[in-house]
Amino acid sequence: MAHVLTVRPTARPRRLPPVLAVVAVVALLALPLAPGGGGGAHPADVVSALVVLYSALRLLRDRRRPLSRTAAVVLGLPVLGLAVAAVGAASPGAGLAGLGRYLQVFVLVPAAVLLLLRDRGDVRLLTWSMVGLALWQGAVGVHQYVTATGASYQGERIRAVGTFGPQDVMGMATVVSLGLVCAVGLALGRTPARQRLFAAGCALVLLLPLALSFSRGAWIATAVTCAVQLLLAGVRRALAVGAVVVAAAVVLVGGFGVGTAMLQERVGSITEVTDAPDQSVTDRYTMWAAAAGMWRERPLTGVGLKGFPEHRDAHASLALSSGSETDGAGAGYRRQPLLSPHNMYLLVLAEQGLIGLLCLAGSWLGLLVLGLRRLIAERRDRGAVPDCAFVACGLLVWQLTDFAYADIGGPSTVLTAVCFGLAAWWALGSREQGVTGR
Repeated sequence: MAHVLTVRPTARPRRLPPVLAVVAVVALLALPLAPGGGGGAHPADVVSALVVLYSALRLLRDRRRPLSRTAAVVLGLPVLGLAVAAVGAASPGAGLAGLGRYLQVFVLVPAAVLLLLRDRGDVRLLTWSMVGLALWQGAVGVHQYVTATGASYQGERIRAVGTFGPQDVMGMATVVSLGLVCAVGLALGRTPARQRLFAAGCALVLLLPLALSFSRGAWIATAVTCAVQLLLAGVRRALAVGAVVVAAAVVLVGGFGVGTAMLQERVGSITEVTDAPDQSVTDRYTMWAAAAGMWRERPLTGVGLKGFPEHRDAHASLALSSGSETDGAGAGYRRQPLLSPHNMYLLVLAEQGLIGLLCLAGSWLGLLVLGLRRLIAERRDRGAVPDCAFVACGLLVWQLTDFAYADIGGPSTVLTAVCFGLAAWWALGSREQGVTGR
């Protein structure tokens, strides 16, 4: 009897998920910066531009519609205000530089992330990469505190700044905060218990480097965001988790000695706005007043992109210091000029006027409303909320809260663009995208 030989078709090689291009941007933020280096594009910024190009080439190859009408309107709304502000810039070079930066952070990279994310599995991969980056930067920051090799704070080199150096003291705080928000979102979602416990453990571990960053704005934004995430998950769970976090924070901070006193002083300074503010608080409120003065001078269009430093002295009071002092973390003493108001809303209002603020804030508000509406719909239809919903909405809430105390700038800004992309995926993506990849 003859045997029939069957030939199995050759298995196709598995293609790597497109989201790995975005993961590469996150991973590059783990690279240490040159001590004392300043200016120039970070490798993560360069790769983010390649990610935008990659997503565009994929669209041309697949010949599919890039974005829905709603997504095009929400993500494209900032372009109008940016174009007007770029025309009103002091010089064409400043206008183009500012236009490129804003388009990168709020339009192009978020759109690319939205297009490259296919399902919830991709979202989890990107989210865990952000948690991993936060753990790495946090570990470096804790080592800096323990060995007194961090940035200078009150005469001691104990401020945790990670690999970002003293010129970007907010870099590590931003990365750790966003990683903590991601971990909380993963812990709250409907995933296996082992993954939820591991994510919760990562969140608790990240509390320590966040505290050692001495960043009041990051503390406030993280506390607000985690409270919102917990309330979205249910009031009962929020109370239980809140008690655990408070207990963990007491245990982590309680064993530091001199660090405890400094942390208490830093926390207390948050409320010392009118009584006895320190110089950094005085500088911040002075620059806020200067930004408001620029807006009153040109209420509709502002002073133009990159125009705040040029118009600062004409609107700032004598209470403003000549600059901030940085030292330690592998770099020498340096005095940095104060070139932004450290408030994204006031920066946009000063440089882009009401037109720019309404366009940018309108885009952000649209993402927030659509994201929360979809989260509520998921709970109503399925009885539970997926982890990617908590992550996406949490990252957006953190950014919008932190913008009251910070603005864009530094290598970690590219992570802001990734966060807006994740928020856009959840708020503007199709429902079919959210169903797959559980």
